[in-house]
Amino acid sequence: MKAFVLAAGIGTRLSPLTTSIPKPMIPILGKPVLYYTFSNLYKNGIDDVFVNVHYQHSSIMNFFKENKTDVKLKFSREKKLLGTAGAIKNKENFFDDTFVVMSGDGLTDINLKKVINFHKERMALVTIVLKKINLRFDYGIAVADKNGKIKSFVEKPFWGDIFNNNVNTGIYIFEPEVFKFIPKNKFFDFSTNLFPLLMNRKQKIYGYEMEEYWIDIGNIFEYKKGVFDVLDEKVKIRDDIKSKTNKYISVTAQIDKSVKIHGPCYIGSNVVIEKNTIIGAYSVISDDVKIGNNVFIEKSIIWKNVRIGGNVKITNSILGNNAVISNNITLFDSVVMEYFK
Repeated sequence: MKAFVLAAGIGTRLSPLTTSIPKPMIPILGKPVLYYTFSNLYKNGIDDVFVNVHYQHSSIMNFFKENKTDVKLKFSREKKLLGTAGAIKNKENFFDDTFVVMSGDGLTDINLKKVINFHKERMALVTIVLKKINLRFDYGIAVADKNGKIKSFVEKPFWGDIFNNNVNTGIYIFEPEVFKFIPKNKFFDFSTNLFPLLMNRKQKIYGYEMEEYWIDIGNIFEYKKGVFDVLDEKVKIRDDIKSKTNKYISVTAQIDKSVKIHGPCYIGSNVVIEKNTIIGAYSVISDDVKIGNNVFIEKSIIWKNVRIGGNVKITNSILGNNAVISNNITLFDSVVMEYFK
């Protein structure tokens, strides 16, 4: 089976993190969130994947050229954004049977085989994967009948529009016949254009309510939550990382014997941690980070190649790739992308 992964978005709600890398490349325990999308597709028997790219496209394409995945990847560069439906229309000839569409910035361990079976049993044209959540501002809301057939849909509603907490996860199953409803070389979106059109045409659109974990890495709060949920093993995405103590520490890390480490936490490859430092719970230290003496880090995500001086305290913060933190600094609820002194 084939899939199309949407990875062309800019990710403005994640700024300033997305000033240096596109949203699908946001790291979670050392790997981009997009990597986990590919991994989950492969686990579900889907190994032929098209990916559309736009914003900072070269960083996505170069990473997956150098870091191979189990799926066969093909890239579609959009010089001009065509919308979610317009993007798949652009590669219509690639899909000759039932296919999957996923967002490249969603974090999930969904069992896609169950969704596909649901879709085929109902002979649906489109199946939208839904998830019950409490935070509803930034997602499309869908209402389905007892058989799962979609009755109405509102994309990113205001509070006055809220009538259900089943949100659109950005995971879909399509039949190729859907392409006849999508115009070519025109901006066309699933939620605002295609789905309302299909409902008006009385087409068979169903909603599948997933039980597994899902979160959209759409803003800094949700990004942190996603990372911390991985540490808590609420979502199963890293089969290569196992620890009975919830302390995931690379064998190549150089850690002084005076350092205290509290789980859950993640410490990547070639990390250096000097004397009398405390790595508190929910700390993620990515590859090639150097941490000085007498440092305290807790509930923080530190990207690759960061340099942290001595006598520094970092709480509930994110440090971007190559950031430098000088001595005697306290950071709380901060995002640092370059240099802080």
